[in-house]
Amino acid sequence: MRVVLQRVRGASVRVADTVTGSIDHGLVVLVAFRAEDTEEELRWMARKIVDLRIFADDEGKMNRSVVEAGGSVLVVSQFTLYGDARKGRRPSFVDSAPGPVAERLYDRFVALMGETGVRLATGIFAADMQVELCNDGPVTLILDRDSQGRA
Repeated sequence: MRVVLQRVRGASVRVADTVTGSIDHGLVVLVAFRAEDTEEELRWMARKIVDLRIFADDEGKMNRSVVEAGGSVLVVSQFTLYGDARKGRRPSFVDSAPGPVAERLYDRFVALMGETGVRLATGIFAADMQVELCNDGPVTLILDRDSQGRA
């Protein structure tokens, strides 16, 4: 499982000129899955995202989580995070989970994120989406979790 996490001042996702999800300040979570990903990886990642202390406290230090900062999370599926462009000119996506598997994992991940209590918005799985965001900081992190439980 791979996530690109961006701290934002605001973000939205559109499908066919209709906003399907939007947040004010918080986190944009671009997420991709591998076929081997398990419930353990999904739970670990959901917890990691909401617990990361990457929002400023009263002294300006990154010491607050998205929940403590009163933020929201926008989750967007993005299978291209597992794109491999080391050879040739066209990326390979063989490490990305097949559509039906990835959709099941995405739906479960979104449900687990919702269980954390964070305010949540989403894109639409496998749709052609346009994501707009204002990266705050900028703060961008890449989080990986494999099926052997290695972060």
